[in-house]
Amino acid sequence: MADRNTDGFFNRVYDMVRQVPCGMVATYGQIAKLVGEPRRARYVGYALHVNPEPGTIPCHRIVFADGRLAEGFAFGRPEVQRALLEDEGVAFLANGHVDLQASRWPAGLV
Repeated sequence: MADRNTDGFFNRVYDMVRQVPCGMVATYGQIAKLVGEPRRARYVGYALHVNPEPGTIPCHRIVFADGRLAEGFAFGRPEVQRALLEDEGVAFLANGHVDLQASRWPAGLV
């Protein structure tokens, strides 16, 4: 069972991920920074892997800093994550990565 600090962090992550608009993506590090924990990108991944509300908390919109999709996408393979993003209009590059220039949520970017 998670401790109180982890529960609070996970809830902040879920609240922030809910704000990522349809048709856009954010990175794990970007979410970590936005919740005030810039060095905890990996923990963002842990939180999303146990997403308690997959239909409500759009964890499929979170990708790696280089635009790669999550190999361990909790709710299907990377192909499922890609299909969900493509259905929302997220742009992809020829190498299969998300086109972050075209589809990245600008929140928290300098």
